[in-house]
Amino acid sequence: MPTSERTTVDAVSKGNGGSRREPLSRERVLTTALDMVDADGIEALSMRGLARELGCTPMALYRYADSRDALLDSLVESVLAKLVSTPVTGDWVTELRRVAHGFRELALAHPRMVPLLVTRPLATPLGLRPRGTLRPLEMLLGLLINAGFSPADALHVYRTFFGLLYGHVLTELQEVVTDPEESDALLRLGLHRLPPQEFPHVRELANELATYDGVAELDKGLDMLVAGLQRQLLGQAD
Repeated sequence: MPTSERTTVDAVSKGNGGSRREPLSRERVLTTALDMVDADGIEALSMRGLARELGCTPMALYRYADSRDALLDSLVESVLAKLVSTPVTGDWVTELRRVAHGFRELALAHPRMVPLLVTRPLATPLGLRPRGTLRPLEMLLGLLINAGFSPADALHVYRTFFGLLYGHVLTELQEVVTDPEESDALLRLGLHRLPPQEFPHVRELANELATYDGVAELDKGLDMLVAGLQRQLLGQAD
């Protein structure tokens, strides 16, 4: 059998017991890669392992990603695509809140993708990134400029907004209490070991520190950000 024909067969069939498999596609490759990251983390994702999971040869994958780095870029692009949509209202505040909660839901659905979502774009110059990773930037710049912000200020708002989102999801994902059945928040968090004279405020907030509400925390941060931005817009109108 010619090599090209053999590769096609490997990519399409040959699973357990020789049963026929679904043909390869970009969507199937990225969905399987995301499943692998969700299950075992980014470090577990390799071209060879992905090929094994898909039941194809590693060479068959190079039609969709010419390296592991390219695969990671495409994975970030595919996840961020779920965040981008046409604004459903003309209210920039409502839209910022919608995007913020959408990003939080993505992060909670794929927590092991968060480090990649936060750091992967920084490894590549803007003009060389997959276009899908730039669409949230383009969408929000348009939203903010239409709301009355100057282009430069819109970019500052975008950077501040996503800085808030990144910080929030990283904080929420690490908010784990060792023993939620323990009745005393000081004991649950181990704060009883801290000297009261050195950490009076931390100890005082033990109950608040032990009860983390991700939605409420995100909304509070957005309230603070939006209040400042609204004052800025009013100042520009005077």
